[in-house]
Amino acid sequence: MRRIDVFGIGIGVFLAGGGLFLAFRVLGLDGISAGIWSQAVMVGGIVGWLLTYLFRVVTHNMTLNQQMDDYETAVLQKCLEELSPEEIATLQAQLEEDPSSEVEH
Repeated sequence: MRRIDVFGIGIGVFLAGGGLFLAFRVLGLDGISAGIWSQAVMVGGIVGWLLTYLFRVVTHNMTLNQQMDDYETAVLQKCLEELSPEEIATLQAQLEEDPSSEVEH
């Protein structure tokens, strides 16, 4: 994320809070109540975002994890393409003998 994106998000959150305050004022709340409710909504939104982030961390459903999985798959695919048919047959025989053993490349 670029620095300008962070500034844009910060300004957007600031304006959203002000918009909520004005909306509560239009709905008839006094200044203090409108401030409290707009802060409550904003904090609730941030806590909700934080919970979704923590859920993605715990379930390993993050961009970096997906990139690492894609990279490992690509490396294994390239190694498999470089093997000769005899080496592939040898690997298949080793896997059929003991599927839990590690096969070295």
